[in-house]
Formats: sequence, structure tokens, C-alpha cells
Amino acid sequence: MEGSKATFLHDWAEAQGRAFLRFDYSGNGASSGDFADGCIGDWLADACAMIRDLTEGPQVLVGSSMGGWIALLVMRAMPERVAGLVGIAASPDMTEETMWRQATRDERAALIRDGQIARPSEYADAPYIITRRLIEEGRDHLVLRGPLAAPCPLRLLHGTADTAVPYEMALRLVSHIDGEDVRAILLKDADHRLSGERELALLAETIHGLPDPVSA
Repeated sequence: MEGSKATFLHDWAEAQGRAFLRFDYSGNGASSGDFADGCIGDWLADACAMIRDLTEGPQVLVGSSMGGWIALLVMRAMPERVAGLVGIAASPDMTEETMWRQATRDERAALIRDGQIARPSEYADAPYIITRRLIEEGRDHLVLRGPLAAPCPLRLLHGTADTAVPYEMALRLVSHIDGEDVRAILLKDADHRLSGERELALLAETIHGLPDPVSA
């Protein structure tokens, strides 16, 4: 919630006179709970509750990395409340496509035996904890293994220098999603963070170009 993209959008929305909601999933940031206890279904429930309880009418969803996956799941779960979606280096099905697929034989054995493993993180000093529950429960929420409809405009921003989630994922999503207005926007030489001045300006421009939820 205090990340550079979230705070940028807060200031931008305020300047535009637009309502804006940001929050931390349970076990993340300022929210209570332990990250290692959470899973995709928990964080999807958090997002749906925020929209249902704290907003009115259709919303424009913006999700970064795993948040892009959660946004797609929200769109699938409550399409009537989504007027548009912007994914920022979206990482759908990351528990299967990245965590499990890239795990070594020893890591998979440790996950099954011990319930979790720790991997170094490029974005934090502490290692990133991956749990067996996160992997197994994530399989109940995959979006690339079955039909996925986009009843609203959908934009996918992705950097060509992203080493965490290759930009081909955005192209794969565009091919997979059933929708009339689905676009991938690639940023040459940009990395996974997409938080530089150029990238933030494009993010604001992309959201501004979506239909106004009030009139959608």
C-alpha cells in the first residue's frame, strides 16, 4: 500500500478528483497476519471484500505482479463490479507457472516434506517464503488453464527487461482472454518494478484512457 506505484496513484487520483482505494492483503504491509499463513484464495477474498464493502458501482482495478492475478480473479468473480482492469507486470498463476515450475527437485521435496522453503528476494532483505499450502491452494485459482472472459477494457503493461515475469506472459494473456478490448503495452528495457517516471506517467495515461466507471 505504501509502494511507489500505489502512492503515485493516490496522488494522481486526488489531483484528478477521482475516488481511490488502496489496501494491503492480510499478512502484507500494514495488515495483520503472517504472510506465510496466506494463500491466493485469502487475498482474493480480501480484494472482493474491499470492493463490496467500501466502494459503490463498477471500479477500475489496478494490480501489480501477483496483484494482477488477483485483479483477474476479481474480474472473474464479480464482473458486474469491474469497469476496467490494468495489470502492471501481471503474474497470473505464479504459484504454478513460476514457483512450482522453477523449483528444483530438492525444493519440491522440501516443500512436500517441510511445508515451506525460503528463496532470496530481489525486492527485500528477508528471503521470500513459499509454502506448500500456497502452491496447492493456488491450483484452485488458475486463470490460464480455462476460459477467462474480460467484460471490460483490459490493459497489460509489461517491461521487456522483466526478469521476474517475462513480457511474453502479457502476450499469452492477450491471446488467452476472451474480450473485445484487451491490449498489451510493452515498455522497452523496463524491468519488473515499472515504477520509474516514464512508467508511472504511462500508467496514469492508461487509466485515464479507460471509460469513466460512473458512466460505464
